[in-house]
Amino acid sequence: MAEENKLVSIRREKLNILRQQGVAYNNNFKPLNEVALLHELYDNKTKEELSILAAKISVAGRIIATRMMGKASFISLLDDDTEIQIYIQKDNIGENNYINFKTDDIGDIVGVVGEIFKTNKNELSIRAESYQLLSKSLHPLPEKFHGLTDTEQKYRQRYVDLIINEKTRQTFKNRVKIINGIRNYFNNLDFMEVETPMMHTQPGGATACAFETHHNAMNMPLYLRIAPELFLKRLIIGGFNRVYEINRSFRNEGVSKKHNPEFTMIEFYQAYATYEDLITLTEDLLKNLCQLVHNKLQFINNNIKYDFSKKFARKTLKQIIKEYNPKLENINNFDNVLSYVKSIGIRPEKNWGLGKLQFEIFEKTVEDNLIQPIFITEYPTEVSPLARKNDKNPDITDRFEFFAGGVEIANGFSELNDPEDQARRFMAQVANKKAGDDEAMSYDKDYITALEYGMPPTAGEGIGIDRLVMLLTDQQTIKDVILFPHMKNQNSI
Repeated sequence: MAEENKLVSIRREKLNILRQQGVAYNNNFKPLNEVALLHELYDNKTKEELSILAAKISVAGRIIATRMMGKASFISLLDDDTEIQIYIQKDNIGENNYINFKTDDIGDIVGVVGEIFKTNKNELSIRAESYQLLSKSLHPLPEKFHGLTDTEQKYRQRYVDLIINEKTRQTFKNRVKIINGIRNYFNNLDFMEVETPMMHTQPGGATACAFETHHNAMNMPLYLRIAPELFLKRLIIGGFNRVYEINRSFRNEGVSKKHNPEFTMIEFYQAYATYEDLITLTEDLLKNLCQLVHNKLQFINNNIKYDFSKKFARKTLKQIIKEYNPKLENINNFDNVLSYVKSIGIRPEKNWGLGKLQFEIFEKTVEDNLIQPIFITEYPTEVSPLARKNDKNPDITDRFEFFAGGVEIANGFSELNDPEDQARRFMAQVANKKAGDDEAMSYDKDYITALEYGMPPTAGEGIGIDRLVMLLTDQQTIKDVILFPHMKNQNSI
């Protein structure tokens, strides 16, 4: 730390000299060329062809490497995520400019005008004819080839991580590609993108704890949304038959490798569809996104090969529980399941029914093992307060979740459109909340009123975009796919 402070002090002294010369933080240089495009245009040209072209180039970027010599030097310039070599000679830019150039540091942002050429080693380069410092970097960058070794600094100072780490830059470019791919997919299916409130008068749309805030002028509590579901279904009631929202949602829960308090997902709803239709849609969407990112339907994540060209597996919740819990003798007997739950270290609440007990077994013993893509269906009604009951078995709902890489990525179901059944489900959630379940839903009277106007048969789904990006970009923690993940406060300086 002392050494770094010394380097910062030296750079500040250089900045003071620049201020005295009136050349600190110039804003009079406009690059006319992008380095990535230069490589596209000229990488395949020979030295002789470039010499004949004598193309004049104007670029700007950050110095990330230097080779300082007597009368000629080289620097590596990073523009966006592409590098190019700059050759700087004292005779070309003038002695005074060359002296000033040699005081510049790695991390400084500079503008260069010159001629494109190739060195004897056939490296595309620019022979500088003019050189200008545009912005002084007061902090030394981490050594290029090792990057940020402090994981916490990587997340707190993402800007440094992005400068140094090409893999990080590519991950977030792929994230943008995935989100754009999702948007294009749904637009092509005639879904309408909409926006719904992020501040709710009561939390709803999912079982989760909400963040609470306060509206001063109206003197009322507000809650950051935990899901846009109930508002999107109001739009279905209003006559928009296909809607989606790529949304930021917030849940007041713990932080883990697969949880961040604010996260991005897409929720979409389609009238006159069932959960079976959404299973088909989801598989097609994910295969499209895989092709978009990898140009094929196979990829590696955490040294595990995924093959999205195959049809995704499908099992019911009870089937998969039995598969991973062979000692559970009778999954349909309450007393037997209760005893088993206790034996594996789960502490059941008094108000838990058979469905909740089964779901807890699934979460504790099965989820982490669902590595290859799979749809799990037939979730208990008790843990699915917004899903439609199955016509043949009212104890289960027409619901599925999609898993890959040991995490839930999607949750979808045929929507409950019976207002009286929904009211009863809400009341059950209210009872659970009074019994101590902080994640249980509140009773949404207006939503019941909306259902009473009539909602067509509908299917809806939410897909966690952060987790999907993790899967498709070989990242093992959600912090690596969120530009600025949640971190604990540091002590004030």
